Amino acid sequence: MFTSIESFVAEWTNESKATQRVLDALTDASLSENANSTFRPLGQLGWHIATTIHEMLSRTGLQFEAPEGDEHAPASAAKIADTYRAASQGMLEAIRTQWSDGKLTETSDMYGEQWRNGMTLRILISHEIHHRGQMTVLMRLAGLRVPDIYGPTREDWVERGMQPLV
Repeated sequence: MFTSIESFVAEWTNESKATQRVLDALTDASLSENANSTFRPLGQLGWHIATTIHEMLSRTGLQFEAPEGDEHAPASAAKIADTYRAASQGMLEAIRTQWSDGKLTETSDMYGEQWRNGMTLRILISHEIHHRGQMTVLMRLAGLRVPDIYGPTREDWVERGMQPLV
């Protein structure tokens, strides 16, 4: 649970940069990649990440612009990446101007439960990391290069002239 706005902003800034790199690496052709027809395809996962920022935090009373569109992913990878970028920036601006550290201890109804706002912010980041991980697997299946997130990728190692570990 976050207890200060600045600690959230610092962590969100790092995590959202990684997510943005993943979303920016998508192509229109890759959006339908799916490991199984009963799971969300790559584009739908990206769209879910992009739209959840507003969907989740609007439940706390935070006010910022909602993404345009419905729950179905657009056919444009650029639209998904741009929507995420705008939602992330809008959310950060709203938190900085509408909340103080004290607001983080207040509770909001989140899906039928009472969560402290600081916990909601923690869950938002964890939720994003969870789906970002799913996306990297589908990106590999689609033949896309996965960007570095917490360290070099296999391709990064090879480009550096190093033997990747198996």
